[in-house]
Amino acid sequence: MPFVPKVLAFAGSLRKDSFHKKLVKLAIEGARSAGAEVTYLDLKELPMPIYDGDIEASEGLPPNAKRFKTLMIEHDGFLIATPEYNSSITGALKNAIDWASRPESSEQPLIAFRGKIVSLMCASPGTLGGMRSLAAVRSIFSELGTLVLPGVVAIPRVHEAFGTDGILKDPGQRQKIESRGRELAETIRKLKG
Repeated sequence: MPFVPKVLAFAGSLRKDSFHKKLVKLAIEGARSAGAEVTYLDLKELPMPIYDGDIEASEGLPPNAKRFKTLMIEHDGFLIATPEYNSSITGALKNAIDWASRPESSEQPLIAFRGKIVSLMCASPGTLGGMRSLAAVRSIFSELGTLVLPGVVAIPRVHEAFGTDGILKDPGQRQKIESRGRELAETIRKLKG
């Protein structure tokens, strides 16, 4: 039976009409076309309290943090579209990462991250397309033991980039976003298959 890469895809935004949710869904198409099994996750559906060591010590991981971490453990790689908030990543994304990084009972440290492969993309209303958030996310995931793929896509002026149909107007940009998913699936297959 051939190896099927398992990809967890999500955006770092909670907003219902987030451009990043649209971007990650386009990248999912690329991953699926390369034979990956993809799970899409909306972080808004897993609300978590702000990470607090006292909560962890007294109650353990909150149920939604545990669910997020389990999803990460069950997948080979992550497809992430990250917004840029004030030159960095969103609080929701950082908080989810912080909870998932906490070990439980007999788990190995950073079990949700070590050996995973990550593909990143971003967008922004500004001219840099969110590149500063990409640098921050790359640094975090690299420190946690993942392999972050070198290519990134940053879409500037994102508020002008999508048509009313929710599709990127520029076919070249669309192809670049889909290629993030394809490359992730292909890399997982090469390294883990």
